[in-house]
Amino acid sequence: MATPKNRHPAHDGLRERWVRTLLAVRRPEADLPADTPSPYAYADDLLARWAEPHRRYHTTDHLIAVLDRVGLLSAHCSGPGEVAAVSLAAWFHDAVHLPDRSANEERSARLAERALAEAGASPALAAEVARLVRLTAGHDPAPGDTGGEVLCDADLAVLAGSPQEYAAYAAAVREEYGFVPDEAFRTGRAEVLRHLLGLPSLYRTRYGREHWEHTARRNLATELELLSAGEGGGADGGASGATDGGEARSSGA
Repeated sequence: MATPKNRHPAHDGLRERWVRTLLAVRRPEADLPADTPSPYAYADDLLARWAEPHRRYHTTDHLIAVLDRVGLLSAHCSGPGEVAAVSLAAWFHDAVHLPDRSANEERSARLAERALAEAGASPALAAEVARLVRLTAGHDPAPGDTGGEVLCDADLAVLAGSPQEYAAYAAAVREEYGFVPDEAFRTGRAEVLRHLLGLPSLYRTRYGREHWEHTARRNLATELELLSAGEGGGADGGASGATDGGEARSSGA
């Protein structure tokens, strides 16, 4: 559990935000087992995960940013139910994050399946949230997968920050993967950047394409130039095969 020493200033508000989202979609109280845990227990567990001391980029601030971007893009979803599923997926998408381990998205998806079923969500909702979480391993939702498009765009919106914001982001992720040697990190990251820049579009929602695409591509190209010159770390990855990477990996956008 997040302690008073490392508790985020938005901790209490986030707890209430989680509870509102869960209560809006879980089964009626009368249909739940008597020993169903309080919704706050799940909020506390998730917030403790996001506050783990080894995190530098994948922190509570990242959770807040993704939740806020999901709200910004919510009109792209098919309705309130899908917005809720995407919001829950945002809570879980980096809930398991061990930089020196692989398959963090898969572990996060399995956590979502277990926790949501126990918390009173329907099996269909738990499965959908887990599916959305798994999409963040490659950020490549199928055309028409509006929930997946919103979550992936929300997660990748950080690539469209100002030069100062992007540099701070890159530094934080590099610190998170500090155990990867510089040369290996630069090589793996450059491969990821080239993949991203080769995509027809980084973003799938109309808002993302109109507001983020140009700036994100400029940031990625600038970082690639720095990496090619032997400078800098990397915004979203590590050595190929050595880490899970950050928001974008060689397996997808």
